[in-house]
Amino acid sequence: VQLQASGGGLVRAGGSLGLSCAASGMIFSLNTMSWYRQAPGKQRELVARITPNGMTTTYADSVKGRFTISRDNAKNTTFLQMNSLKTEDTAVYYCHASIIGLEYWGQGTQVTVSS
Repeated sequence: VQLQASGGGLVRAGGSLGLSCAASGMIFSLNTMSWYRQAPGKQRELVARITPNGMTTTYADSVKGRFTISRDNAKNTTFLQMNSLKTEDTAVYYCHASIIGLEYWGQGTQVTVSS
């Protein structure tokens, strides 16, 4: 199983970035997909989650109304659109897949928001 995250970078506060996570070696459409992030000196936290059929999404309170998680099961890819970025959104963002009894992590992509 491989989760390849991409799309991170440097952006000014108020700007936007889109992350992608391409999955392989798994039945993507059966997995719940999530994005987590970890800022320096802080614990890894859940940012957003989407169910296998894409019908239900969950967001951390800190990103509600600014971030949108989505998925394309035909392309084995999940996305995180981040708008109105804040400096406190700076972190390494990780793609995560889970299915009963199993979970997988991507390698992480750095998002840096400057003031």
